[in-house]
Order: sequence, then structure tokens, then C-alpha cells
Amino acid sequence: MSGLKLFHTTNGVTEVTPHLAEAEADVQALVESAMEVMLGVRFLATEYSTGPVHGGRIDSLGLDENGAPVVVEFKRATDPGVLSQGLFYMAWLRDHRTEFQALVRARLGATAASQVLWSAPRLICVAGDFTRYDLHAVREHRRSIDLVRYRLYGDHHIALETIASAAGQAKATPRSRRSRPGAAEPARRAAGEMAELTAAVDEVLLGLGEDVSKVERKQYDAYQRLRNFACVTRRQDKLLAYLKAPPAAVDLVPGFTRDVTGLGHHGTGDLEVQLRSERDIERAIDLFRLSYAVT
Repeated sequence: MSGLKLFHTTNGVTEVTPHLAEAEADVQALVESAMEVMLGVRFLATEYSTGPVHGGRIDSLGLDENGAPVVVEFKRATDPGVLSQGLFYMAWLRDHRTEFQALVRARLGATAASQVLWSAPRLICVAGDFTRYDLHAVREHRRSIDLVRYRLYGDHHIALETIASAAGQAKATPRSRRSRPGAAEPARRAAGEMAELTAAVDEVLLGLGEDVSKVERKQYDAYQRLRNFACVTRRQDKLLAYLKAPPAAVDLVPGFTRDVTGLGHHGTGDLEVQLRSERDIERAIDLFRLSYAVT
């Protein structure tokens, strides 16, 4: 795990040796039991049959924080076939949207089923390790793929490390409509300033790491690693960024940062940051980095 060492410090210092699960089913059951906490994915089904014609069985199906369909494949150790197997099931998923939405409706309700984000389906592979060919293939592929390496420590700890991540092929951003002749100059100027502010925030968040991808929803833009770390919504005079950084760890500033734990809003995150200028972006950079680090 990138040279990471874990030590138990009760009654002296003892190194906790990492190990793999005895069987693939063990790590699958462990992750499925807390999939939303570990992967940011709402669990839908395990060992899902793709039918007699396709002849497969998907380890896990889920829905991520942005409503995107997720296929999760598990391997106990290193398996050179995990990526191709996962992509095989991704192809099935794209061809069986109605069946998947029926599953979402049965598990999570009609609202969730109506909001499935088919533009950004994801594949998450969880394994003991991956080959260099897997790492290269992820970078070359146009699908949203995360390779997650696991290790068990003792009887009660599991570590997950995202070692490769690729965003799906980005969709083109729609061009802004031209203002009608006679439109008020202040309105045009304000729209232009907001577009510049949005582009500046986008550049900062995407620049936090090579593993950052962007998912566009109607109500917000999500920036994610394995999970969302920032969601940005646009208002007439400002941007609202919702971060996964814990509000308790931040000195809240009225008019700039706010604890929205338990309050409804678009996207995910309990720390709200209000952005009205590039100066606000500079003030928020450390908060962006903190949120990136905790996901």
C-alpha cells in the first residue's frame, strides 16, 4: 500500500501486517455491507444475473452520489481479467437501462429511478492488486473507471487505495445563448463575470489531482475522486461550493463559509463556501485541498 505501515500502540508498539482476504467473497461481503461509506455508492444488488443469453453475474450493482450507475467487480488478489470483465458488464448495463431502472425503483424509489445519470456510468474494480497493463488501459479508456486496491489489517480494519482513475469522455459544454439586441448591458456583464468565475473554480478543482473527474448534472457540477469532494451550484450573483471537509475542522466566516449539516441542498457535502470573486477562490483553496484530501 505505497509503503504505508500501520502500528498498534496499546501496550507498546506492534506492527499490524497487511494481508489479503482468504476468499474473494469475504472482501465483497465486507465492502457491500458498507458500500456507501467506503465507495460513496448506494448498494442495489449482489451477484446480479445478466440472464441466460449474456451468461454473466455482476458482483455488485449500485448508484453513486450523483445518480450514476455503478458496476463493482471484486478480485481477491491480482487478476489480469478484472478490467475486461468489468467492461463486459458495463456494456450489458448500457443495453439494459430499463432493467436497471426497475431495480433502482424497487430498491430506492421512483424519484431515484427517474434521475439515473446515464451519461456517466462507472466501473469500480476492487482487488488485491493490478497489473501494469490494467493501469495503462484505464488511462487509455473512455469510460469512467476506478481501480481500488485493498488490504486487510488484523481482524477489524480494511484500507482502500485508489491507484488509477479515469473520467468518462467529457461532454461538450453548451455554448451560451447570444443576448438579444437591446439586452441590458449590466445583465450581459454580470453573466460574463459569472462565466469567468465558474471557469476559474473549475480550473482550480480539476487541478487538484490527476484523479479528479467532473460530473455535470442539471442542478450542480460534481468533482470527484472515488467519491465527491466538491459540488458547485450556480446562483445569479455567486457560486455555492459544497465540500466534504468537516465543518467542525474549519473556522467558519459569516458570508463566506457555513455549516449546512442536515440542511437540504443540491449535491453533497456539509460545508458551504460562497464564491463571489476570484479573491474568494484564493481564500477557499485550502478548503478545496482539505476536502480533496479527506475523500
